[in-house]
Amino acid sequence: MTDMNTLTPTPEACAQTIQSLVDYCATRGLIGWADRVWAYNTVLDCVAALGPAPATEWVLADKPHTSVLNPSPADDYDLEAALALISEVAVAHGAAEDTASGRDRIAMRVMGALMPRPSEVATEFRGRLDVGERHAATDWFYRMCCDCGYVRRAAIARNVAWEAPTQWGDLEITINLSKPEKDPREIAAAGAAKNTGEVYPACQLCIENEGYPGRSAASGSAHPARQNLRIVPIELGGERWGLQYSPYAYFNEHCIAMSTSHRPMHIDRAAVTCLLDFVDALPHYFIGSNADLPVVGGSILSHDHFQGGAHEFPMMKAPVVGSFSIDGYPDVEGAVVRWPLSVLRLRSNDRTQLIDAAEHVINAWRSWTDESVGVIARTDDGVPHNTVTPIARRVDSAGHAGGDRYELCLALRCNIATDEHPLGVFHPHAEYHHIKKENIGLIEVMGLAILPPRLKDEMAAVERVLIQGADERLSSEQVLDRLSAADATASHAAWAAEVYATRHDEISADSAHDIVLEEVGVVFGHVLENAGVFKWDGEGRAAQQRFIDSL
Repeated sequence: MTDMNTLTPTPEACAQTIQSLVDYCATRGLIGWADRVWAYNTVLDCVAALGPAPATEWVLADKPHTSVLNPSPADDYDLEAALALISEVAVAHGAAEDTASGRDRIAMRVMGALMPRPSEVATEFRGRLDVGERHAATDWFYRMCCDCGYVRRAAIARNVAWEAPTQWGDLEITINLSKPEKDPREIAAAGAAKNTGEVYPACQLCIENEGYPGRSAASGSAHPARQNLRIVPIELGGERWGLQYSPYAYFNEHCIAMSTSHRPMHIDRAAVTCLLDFVDALPHYFIGSNADLPVVGGSILSHDHFQGGAHEFPMMKAPVVGSFSIDGYPDVEGAVVRWPLSVLRLRSNDRTQLIDAAEHVINAWRSWTDESVGVIARTDDGVPHNTVTPIARRVDSAGHAGGDRYELCLALRCNIATDEHPLGVFHPHAEYHHIKKENIGLIEVMGLAILPPRLKDEMAAVERVLIQGADERLSSEQVLDRLSAADATASHAAWAAEVYATRHDEISADSAHDIVLEEVGVVFGHVLENAGVFKWDGEGRAAQQRFIDSL
């Protein structure tokens, strides 16, 4: 509800929206019921407004029958719409920059004011852990992070997600549409800005982000608002770490554990110890780390961190095709997992022995060279190329999270590059770059593809051409020509024409969408095969056995 002559909401719409937002926060336990008038005025202060007044009946309303432990359902409340309207008021009053990030910063400022302080969140979380309510602790913390808008539920819901059957089982595929597009005005401002050289916080994983107001591209270094971020302290490896949830989650309860020190990623005994400390504290979660080398690692190698959550990935369901033991570690069971990447799974009830065995495997792999399969541990210039992507869980007898037994999966990685594969021998190969060109990090190692937003429209365009080809009974060559002629489909032409050649009898207006989704999943399976250092052929199996025998 806005004034027809401007984008500024009317006073009535403004008052109603702030009242509804405050009631939402109160009934979700973010603030107390007695805080409502204060909260209303706090929102006015955030947007530099001196009114309008709230309705008298709203001010005097009785508290509904809810509590912090039993809040009222609010799943149908449109938090995003309420904050959007309030941000327009802020822009109109000069309290927010007239850009997408400017509106987001004021929205996060409002929510940061209408929720518990960090010390209160930490106390509540720790109190539940101290009485053994581990699941309840994460349930409460996660719900609060969703309710305050830090976990962007509405944005996450815009992602496209499906499962695709492959020879490796059902892989999980997502086209990531949740992260906001950049405002052209901010892109221009970033180009004109001068970098001052001072960057605070040092990166988006530093604990100093908690409560940070954010900054625009015009400052020379854009940084998102984090006023509604809450981080609870946890102890890993005898050090203080922080636990938070990811704002643009890729899976259920996607959390991040980050060191309080801005230091580089490292995969070693200390990292494995931290992973097991984490699953000791929260045994219903998995935890893993990106590799610590470029290409095979994640996007942020400068800050030591892990990712975890309450999700069972395809890799975790993969069957075992062989077992092995390691001399000196009799209580550790080794297994080869049938998975496109080369994954060794270690299980034990003996935590110390598992850490010792994992350190032994990691150190052995870092120095392992087998030129017959293209694995080079270190080049002549002294640069290392081997590392691992580790994933830890506590599992029960059926292999599901939450049990008493430790499980550590080590995906063997190598980032060597050649003239034939300049981005990496064990990186997505060029023939698949039309679908996936980015690094294969922790999440994708486990079987969840994170694909770029462009694919939503491009795959729709491919579908249309395939349907036309089936309807007009075109040859594969004719379909290839049509695909090659359009910007949206040109990069996919060879692949899509091959799909048409092999499946044209199945293609129709009703089936084309599902066929394309299935075939994208097949490509992702091939991408994971590219990342595997030991292929699933005779040569690869023999090479993997040589490494296992060396242990």
